[in-house]
Amino acid sequence: MMSSCHTHQLTNPHLCGVPVALAAGFCRAALTTTDEMAVDRHGLIHGGFVFGLADYAAMLAVNHPNVALGAAEVKFLKPVKTGDALVAEAFLDPGDGKKRRVQVSVTRGEDTVFEGTFICFILERHVLS
Repeated sequence: MMSSCHTHQLTNPHLCGVPVALAAGFCRAALTTTDEMAVDRHGLIHGGFVFGLADYAAMLAVNHPNVALGAAEVKFLKPVKTGDALVAEAFLDPGDGKKRRVQVSVTRGEDTVFEGTFICFILERHVLS
């Protein structure tokens, strides 16, 4: 089920996760949180790392070389701590055109810790071109 990755190829797997399943309109990515991601002595992980995993999975679900994030509506449902194994699943909603909607959930075991809708745009050329 692992197809070829056409976007975000230089993403650091220690910061944003690693794809473990990739198919047309779908991505599953995994990230294990580390001490470097913690914001306090309790081991609470900064939400930006959870968002980064979800965003990465969304980009890979679109899987176009010129995909860019335009907006996101997200909910952080449960705290994440150091050493947690997270899995993001991203599903591209049916449709075509340059504006694409991706539904993403992040789980830790049986618990959903994050949900979001990502609005992605497929651009004619790279966003920095």
